[in-house]
Amino acid sequence: MTSATKLTRDEAIAKFAELRAVEGVVDDADLDSVWAGLATLRPEEMLGAWKGGEFVTGHAINGMLDKAGWYGKTFISRSEVQPLVCRDADGKLYSNKKLGKGEASLWAVEFRGEVTASMVYDGQPVIDHFKRVDDTTVMGIMNGKGGVVDGRHFYFYLERA
Repeated sequence: MTSATKLTRDEAIAKFAELRAVEGVVDDADLDSVWAGLATLRPEEMLGAWKGGEFVTGHAINGMLDKAGWYGKTFISRSEVQPLVCRDADGKLYSNKKLGKGEASLWAVEFRGEVTASMVYDGQPVIDHFKRVDDTTVMGIMNGKGGVVDGRHFYFYLERA
């Protein structure tokens, strides 16, 4: 469990917007504070197509998704999730099963003492946890043996496409 300062929901939403606008490096502790103040989600609330973006924190994964042409994620059902929807050279969207080592499924998983919508990859030890920023935006934290690098999580966000 993180020792982040818990913000109120309104403070967390305002801080999220502030951090998202930062052009440089964002501190993990600031993101953890935002996370702590956001509301959890039910898996069904994630259904649909989402466009993604990342917070630059210095995590080893920063920049890698952009190089792969990552667009976002598509949650077709709880058992059918395309975690790495990318653009090909012609701009067409596709599920990058090679990069994702398969696809994923959607579950309610406990993370930092709260049960929230979480995406479990089929072929690698990675779980993405989600919390609501507003009706069209969620914040994500990549967790698991494959997502935590040097003790640090990867932070990102999704917006309804």
